[in-house]
Amino acid sequence: MASLTALLIYDGDETRVVLADALSRDPAVSGVVLIDTTVGGGRMVPSARSRITVERVEAPLGSGLARILDRISTDYLLLVLPGHEIQLGQRTIERLVSVAEDTGAGLIYSDYRDRCGEEVNDHPLNDYQPGSIRDNFDFGSMVLVSKRAVNLAFDRHGALRSGLRWGGFYDLRLKLSVDSSVLRIPEPLYTRAANRPAADGERQFDYVDPRQRDYQREVEEVATDHLKRVGAYLAPEFDSIPTAESEFPVVASVVIPVRNRERTIEDAVQSALSQRAPFEFNVIVIDNHSTDETTEILVRLAREDVRLVHLKPRRRDLGIGGCWNEAIYSEHCGRYAVQLDSDDLYADDRVLERIIAKFDEGPYAMVIGSYTIVDFSLREIPPGLIDHREWTRENGRNNALRVNGLGAPRAFYVPALRRIGFPNTSYGEDYSVALRISRQYEIGRIFESVYYARRWEGNSDAALPLATANRYDAYKDFLRTVEIPARIRMNRR
Repeated sequence: MASLTALLIYDGDETRVVLADALSRDPAVSGVVLIDTTVGGGRMVPSARSRITVERVEAPLGSGLARILDRISTDYLLLVLPGHEIQLGQRTIERLVSVAEDTGAGLIYSDYRDRCGEEVNDHPLNDYQPGSIRDNFDFGSMVLVSKRAVNLAFDRHGALRSGLRWGGFYDLRLKLSVDSSVLRIPEPLYTRAANRPAADGERQFDYVDPRQRDYQREVEEVATDHLKRVGAYLAPEFDSIPTAESEFPVVASVVIPVRNRERTIEDAVQSALSQRAPFEFNVIVIDNHSTDETTEILVRLAREDVRLVHLKPRRRDLGIGGCWNEAIYSEHCGRYAVQLDSDDLYADDRVLERIIAKFDEGPYAMVIGSYTIVDFSLREIPPGLIDHREWTRENGRNNALRVNGLGAPRAFYVPALRRIGFPNTSYGEDYSVALRISRQYEIGRIFESVYYARRWEGNSDAALPLATANRYDAYKDFLRTVEIPARIRMNRR
C-alpha cells in the first residue's frame, strides 16, 4: 500500500489543527507535518497523536519546501494550501492516492465544494494544460505530489530555486509538469469555506498590485527559468516590422466594436472624435447588430461628423475579435488601429497623438498604454491605476506567458496586424494577438494612465459566474498552449 505524508501550514487558524487531527486518524495517512508559521511559535495544540509532528520551517511555500521534500520518505506528499477551512469528503485520501497509483501522475488535484453558511455548491476547476504556467492557476486547496516524480524532476532539472519566499510550489509544479502529468480529478473530494474572501476585482488584478511587486519579480524569475528549460524563452531580439504594401486613407483609426451600449457609446465616440492630433484620423465603429438604441445614436453621430465610419457586418456570428477583423481589413482603416471599448474613454484629448508618437520611437508593431479603473461617473475605484510595470524590454514577452493580460489601450501597426488577425471570440482575443505579436516584434509601453476603464453593471466581465470565469481562464491557458511550442519551434529554426 502506498504511503503518504500530509503537510499543513498553521498561521494561527485553528481549523488547521482540526484538519491535521482528522488526517492523522485516516488509515491512508502515514504521518502529518504541521508547519507553525506564527510569530514566536509554540502555540500549537493538536491532540496527542504520534503521527502529528510540529515543525518550524521558514518560507514553507518558498525555499523551505525543498527542505520538507528532502525529509519526506513516503510515496506521496499531500500539500494542504493555506487560506481556507477544509472538511474532508468520503474517502478523499484513498481516492487521490488510487488515481495517482493508476495513472502515475506527478501531481493530482480535484474539484471541491464551496460552503457558504448552510449552502453547499460544487466548485469545478480547470484541467491543467501545457500552457497553464500562470502562477495563479487554481488547484483548489489540496494537492497530491508523487515523491517519485519529484525526484525525477530534481534529477533532470535541478532542485528548487534557492532564496524563494513564495514561489517554491510554483517552481515545483512547473518542474514536475515537464516530465510528469498534472491531473485533475473532476470529482468534489472535499468541502471548503473561504476564511478571507477576496474583494471584487482583487483576483483579476492582483498581479499588478504594486504591493506584490517583490512577489511578482520572484515568480517571473521562476517562470523564465521554466521557459528556458523547455526551449521557449525568447531573447530581446526582434524582427523588423513589415513595410506597408498599400496606401492608407488616414494615419490612425480608433476602433470601437459595440453591441447594445446605448448608455455609453456616445461618450466613447465623442472621446475619440475630440482627439487633437497633427495627422488625419477616423473612428471606425463596428455595430454588431445592436437591438437597443445604439444604432440610431451612431447614425446620428455619423451624420454630424464624417470622420465617424459606422459599419454593420453582414455576418451575425461575430465576437469582439471578429468585429476587429471587420475594421482592420476594411478600406477605411488607417496605418495604426487604436482600441477604445464602447464602455470606456480616453483620459484627455492628446491620447491618440501620444500613442502614435510612441510608435515613431520604435519602430513597434504594437503599443500598449496604462489605464485607470473608474466607476460610471469616472470616480477612481480600486485597484485604480493598472500600468503593468512588470513589463520590461528584456523579458516582457516571456513574462507575458505568465500573466493574464498586458494592459490597455492597445494599438497596432496594421501591416503587421493584418498578417495575424484576431480570433473570433469575445474574451482573450486581444491577449492572443499580443502574444503572437510579441513572439516576433517589439511592443512599446506607456506607463502613465491614458485611458479610463469604466466598471458598471453592464460590463461583460462584471460578476462573472464560475463557469464563465473557468472558461475564460481555460481559453487563455489554451492560447499559451499554442504559443509555447510555436516559440520552441522558432528557436530551433
